[in-house]
Amino acid sequence: MRVAYNEQMTELADMLGEMAGLAGSAMEKATQSLLQADLTLAEAVIGDHDQITELSVAAEERAFALLALQAPVAGDLRSVVSGLQIVADIERMGALALHVAKIARRRHPNHVLPEEVNGYFAEMGRLAVALGAGAKEVLETRDPERAAKLREEDDAMDDLHRHLFTVLMDREWKHGVAAAVDVTLLGRFYERFADHAVEVARRVIFLVTGKLPVDPEDSGEL
Repeated sequence: MRVAYNEQMTELADMLGEMAGLAGSAMEKATQSLLQADLTLAEAVIGDHDQITELSVAAEERAFALLALQAPVAGDLRSVVSGLQIVADIERMGALALHVAKIARRRHPNHVLPEEVNGYFAEMGRLAVALGAGAKEVLETRDPERAAKLREEDDAMDDLHRHLFTVLMDREWKHGVAAAVDVTLLGRFYERFADHAVEVARRVIFLVTGKLPVDPEDSGEL
């Protein structure tokens, strides 16, 4: 029975890693579609999203089967429950990439972004893809030190998000309300994608150590 449990846990871990890889790839393509007004890439992200959904369903079914049939306790239970929580985070990452692609498609053939914010989103896209790759890496390696470093990469995303608002609030903004709404939504999508990647890393730390790292924002730290 133990051999069967270990095989099923390995399969669940593989599903999570594959999901993270798909979410990162989706955000990379979505960012390119956004910056280049590329309808083909936007459609690819939208069409491929079902893969993440299907894997999410399969991973949840596998986790619930482990709970029901193996009755795990202690560290085993922690692994299964963490797996369920990670599924939800990665599924949300995929959905956020999907939102970016849908905005790019809706505005096509026009560019969504005013030229002055292109640089912000190019860098936010780069960071999001790197965080997605980092989440995939820590899911595969279970390395708590690497997982902890994703928080530092997320700080850079938060800084860009804050600076983006200074551009939107500037009196020199000349692009109207619709463009401001698009930029605000897109900035939030990238920020939340990064947050979910960090949450995946935090869950991996908990899975390995039994201790969930304290989020500075929750603890009142600056």
